[in-house]
Amino acid sequence: MGAFQLAQGASASKTAAQADKRSGPQKAMDKLGLIRDIDLALHLPLRYEDETRLTLLRDARDGQTVQIEGVVRDNRVEMRGRRQLIVRLDDGTGEVLLRFLNFYGSQQKSWAPGVRLRVRGDLRHGFFGREMVHPTVRIVKEDTPLATALTPIYPTSAGLPQAYLRKAVEAGLARASLEEILPASLVPAGWPTLREALHFLHHPSPEVSVTVLEDHSHPAWQRLKFEELLAQQLSQMQARRERAHLKAPALQARRGGLHEKLLAVLPFELTAAQRRVCDEIALDLAKPQPMHRLLQGDVGSGKTVVAAIAAAVAMDAGWQCALMAPTEILAEQHFRKLVAWLEPLGVKVAWLTGSLKAKTKKEQLALVASGEAQLVVGTHAVIQDQVEFARLGLALIDEQHRFGVAQRLQLRRKLESSELEPHLLMMSATPIPRTLAMTYLADLEVSTIDELPPGRTPIVTKVFADTRRPEVIEKIRDEVAKGRQVYWVCPLIDETEESDQALEEKAGRVSNKRPPLDLSNVTQTHQELSEALQGFGVGLLHGRLPAAEKAEVMGQFASGALSVLVATTVIEVGVDVPNASLMVIEHAERFGLSQLHQLRGRVGRGAVASVCVLLYASPLSETGKSRLKAMAETNDGFEIARRDLEIRGPGEFMGARQSGAALLRFADLAEDQAMIGRARAVAEKLLRDHPRVAEKQVARWLGQKSEYLKA
Repeated sequence: MGAFQLAQGASASKTAAQADKRSGPQKAMDKLGLIRDIDLALHLPLRYEDETRLTLLRDARDGQTVQIEGVVRDNRVEMRGRRQLIVRLDDGTGEVLLRFLNFYGSQQKSWAPGVRLRVRGDLRHGFFGREMVHPTVRIVKEDTPLATALTPIYPTSAGLPQAYLRKAVEAGLARASLEEILPASLVPAGWPTLREALHFLHHPSPEVSVTVLEDHSHPAWQRLKFEELLAQQLSQMQARRERAHLKAPALQARRGGLHEKLLAVLPFELTAAQRRVCDEIALDLAKPQPMHRLLQGDVGSGKTVVAAIAAAVAMDAGWQCALMAPTEILAEQHFRKLVAWLEPLGVKVAWLTGSLKAKTKKEQLALVASGEAQLVVGTHAVIQDQVEFARLGLALIDEQHRFGVAQRLQLRRKLESSELEPHLLMMSATPIPRTLAMTYLADLEVSTIDELPPGRTPIVTKVFADTRRPEVIEKIRDEVAKGRQVYWVCPLIDETEESDQALEEKAGRVSNKRPPLDLSNVTQTHQELSEALQGFGVGLLHGRLPAAEKAEVMGQFASGALSVLVATTVIEVGVDVPNASLMVIEHAERFGLSQLHQLRGRVGRGAVASVCVLLYASPLSETGKSRLKAMAETNDGFEIARRDLEIRGPGEFMGARQSGAALLRFADLAEDQAMIGRARAVAEKLLRDHPRVAEKQVARWLGQKSEYLKA
């Protein structure tokens, strides 16, 4: 880590300690990350209001947002279903009623008859004439000047009024060091300086089109996007360079080694794509610098066996491996496969999850600490403090976007040697679009399995309104009568419980929002299908079941003892039952596109033609329509990922990589692709010719958030 980053981190820690002494709006500002002057200067408006001109009531049209100035004729509190403050304002050309449903007694006194007010709001025709509901109000005199610039409306949070935030931003903008860091030759001609750009965007002239401001096409916005992308690219490149100076065990694959023995006993041949990525990983493992690689591939492309081969290379060299998965069901799927493949070859595999009984957990921890367990598989329990590895050489993280930054760093630090770091291989069944990889993953090597194993049958996707539910149940009856198996996925457990995601991701923040009451829940659906399909086994699986019960239900479904599995999204990843030929996803409009694709991938794993039915409730939002249309049109995970990025944007798509803090606030990956390339080229020049300038740029824009990009 560079010295400037250490200093920044220390400064941030000190500021965080001071934050506890703050109260009210200041605490709200801390939560928004508005700590340094530069943070305030870079906190740009969401939109603008034009308070530079007045409109006469005689010229105003209903439905317009206008600013009017007039004299209060009277005010009164009335009971119209609830207490309301009604103020009658006369601007000389007409009158308007100002209606306030929430108000203070002091406001009624302040807005007394004869007081001149300047109000801004939506004009509408009410039952008693023209009115404004909850307009913004200022007490003025006849000679009070109008604003000379558009009024900024900033992103804020509860307890942080716009007026307070505007003053804080103004003060931060005045104090912030905004000198030009970048050499003029590297900034495109015609763009303003950073200082000019920020002052303009905080105080734009009323002559400037609001559309140009809000669609971020103005040259001032272009300058900020470029600076932000440049800092982000610099941080990624610095992380890659710093890692080149770190040491890791060199894990050389040897002829006749464990990985070759594993290949010999596998009941299938690797695809050409799997062999290619195995070679890429083996080359990295053989180097004395830590591998930092993402293995991405579509659902069912065979990432687990690639991870097993990488682990075999490491274990053959005398080092331990750890595989961490976000849910116990996914971890158990990996565990079963790896035990079946590796234990016959003499490999001891340990199992660590939070649900283990104390005695069993103690035994497993002892196996890991002694080195007797060469491979450790588990959930977040793998990174707990009491887990000590004898010689951790390779860390494998599946569904890496489901883990927070701190969790991934914690696993990497499990190698006790102060001189060595373990190699890191992250896996994802959500393919990352190229633009996103260039931007967010520039410090990672990326291996892609772009070929599915032979024998995978195409999945037909059908989109039905939930009014056709009886037809779907009849289709299920036909399938199970033929000896096939069916998944039925519901979004919730019951009306009062939280989502499986909150239950399974123990280290994540648990939402306190309750799900809507109109969703059919999994227990009701299980009962309905059990009654409709008498004579066939119908299982129930959700996140609140004890681990042993989950394992039993999954075992019964995998063995064929159950014909139908009614489940929540705990079966999203890792479940492999080749005989399952039908997937029904209820309230499909409530799921994300990537999640729908993952769920669909649970079928089509055998030789039988498979179908995925997406049931939706009307009316559908535009986003819901886009998701279901994409699912019906393509099975290609890379195309799904591209559309998902378009719909959700990069911050949500990348999930916990940023720990909820988007690293790109201004640039748009879809619209600014050309600028990404330009920023990358300039970043390379700065690191080569102006390293001190590069440090200043990263410190200014990212501060401690530059650490997020290193996990």
